[in-house]
Parts: sequence; C-alpha cells; structure tokens
Amino acid sequence: MDKSFFKRAAWETAKAALLASAFCLFAEAIFAVIVRAISPSVVVITAVNWVLKCVAVFVFSLLCIKRERAFFKGLAAGFVSVFLTMFLFAAIGGGFHLDILFLPELLLCTLIGGLGALLGAKLRKE
Repeated sequence: MDKSFFKRAAWETAKAALLASAFCLFAEAIFAVIVRAISPSVVVITAVNWVLKCVAVFVFSLLCIKRERAFFKGLAAGFVSVFLTMFLFAAIGGGFHLDILFLPELLLCTLIGGLGALLGAKLRKE
C-alpha cells in the first residue's frame, strides 16, 4: 500500500464522518422544533436520535467510501462520526451528557458504518 492509499482512505473516512455529522445536526435541529411542539417522552427522543445517527452513518458511508478496504474505512467513519456529533452537540448544548447508552450507540454506529461502506463498495461499478 502506498502513501496515496492512506491519503485517499483518510479523505473518504473524514468526508463520510463530516457529512454524517452535518446531516445529524440539521436533522436534530428540525427534530428540536418538533419536540417543542409536541413534547414527546425521553425514550422517543433517544430513539429518534439513534435512528438519525444510524441512518446518517449508513448513507454517507455508502456514498462516500470507495472499494479498497471499504469495511474498515466505514468502521472508522462510524466511530469518528459518533464522537464528532457528541462533541458538536456538547458545544451547542453546553456540556457533555454521557449515559449508559453511549457505548451501545458507539458500537452500533461503528458497525453500521462498516456495513454501509461494504454495501456501497459492492454496488459501485468502478
């Protein structure tokens, strides 16, 4: 593996993680307006947040990551995306709020990122 592979892999991973995080911020902002209007329970809010993160990681890993070592790049994109959204939400919300569900969320988004990238690599005809 040459230097250009690692540069390309880092770019694909970063692009997928950044786009997934941006999508999460945008979708969460829209969801915050809905929360103000209908006041759902904490369980519903947590479930919607998980679904939004998982969908974002899957879709952007599927779209941004190319063939070579796609599964591992997708795993990295999912992992980075969870931490990036955690830091962004902490910056917006005024502090970190880690709970017992953070580790399962991290594992699930990491796995989903790998699966999305793997599917994208299989479907892409390059």
